[in-house]
Amino acid sequence: MFGPAKIKMLISSLVLLMVVFAKWVEPYIAQYRDVDQDTYEHRENQRSPEYYRDGSGTECRRCCDPAEEAPQYASPYPQYNIVPQINITILKGEKGDTGERGPYGKMGKSGQSGPRGSHGVKGNKGSIGAPGEPCKSYYAAFSVGRKKALHSNDYYQTMIFDTEFVNLYGHFNMFTGKFFCYVPGIYFFSLNAHTWNQKETYLHLMKNEQEMAILYAQPSDRSIMQSQSLMLELERDDQVWIRLYKGERENAVFSDDFDTYVTFSGYLVKAKSEG
Repeated sequence: MFGPAKIKMLISSLVLLMVVFAKWVEPYIAQYRDVDQDTYEHRENQRSPEYYRDGSGTECRRCCDPAEEAPQYASPYPQYNIVPQINITILKGEKGDTGERGPYGKMGKSGQSGPRGSHGVKGNKGSIGAPGEPCKSYYAAFSVGRKKALHSNDYYQTMIFDTEFVNLYGHFNMFTGKFFCYVPGIYFFSLNAHTWNQKETYLHLMKNEQEMAILYAQPSDRSIMQSQSLMLELERDDQVWIRLYKGERENAVFSDDFDTYVTFSGYLVKAKSEG
């Protein structure tokens, strides 16, 4: 009779032999496995992958564990996925209306000047233009006279003329007795006067407020004609006129109501614009 200790030893040896035998038989089982049979086994009959890798076969699983996916084996044939194609032109809508133009953006900074380009081809000669106006000529002339005598007093007097011979464009003012220069340039002036017996004749030819020339005659038993002439360069708005000297001594110019004894004349010799 065997004791309990020997029985346990025999059982252990038997289990060990069974494990060794199963490990030795496993390669042959895998070699002759039927490849045509369904690779998916029921969970109760399915073994863990670790069982076949290390050959121990000692892993246990419970029936309440979640099911594992069936092992996937590589197919000897390539697998193709069919991708559906969509005609995009069918989905394209109609062209919309043109929108309104947006506002202008801010002006950018000015760029640098580019290099100068090459000379272009010489153009054809143009047609002859219309003839221009002839050179413009400027004129200014006057000639006036006085038929009344004039006596001196305590102040200077402007000689006023009552007879108009020539007054081109009205440059000589008959009310003030002065010539106004509207055309700058060189002018010629002349003054003629008749003296009075036993009286002095003293006249100034004035440019603005400056004495430019004197017509003078001493007292005499007989009256005579006296004259004075000169050329002046005038600017715009200059004035030329005749002034009778004040009465320190008896001073007069003779004339009568029938004849003209005093004359004053002037004209433009050359305008300043002519160079």
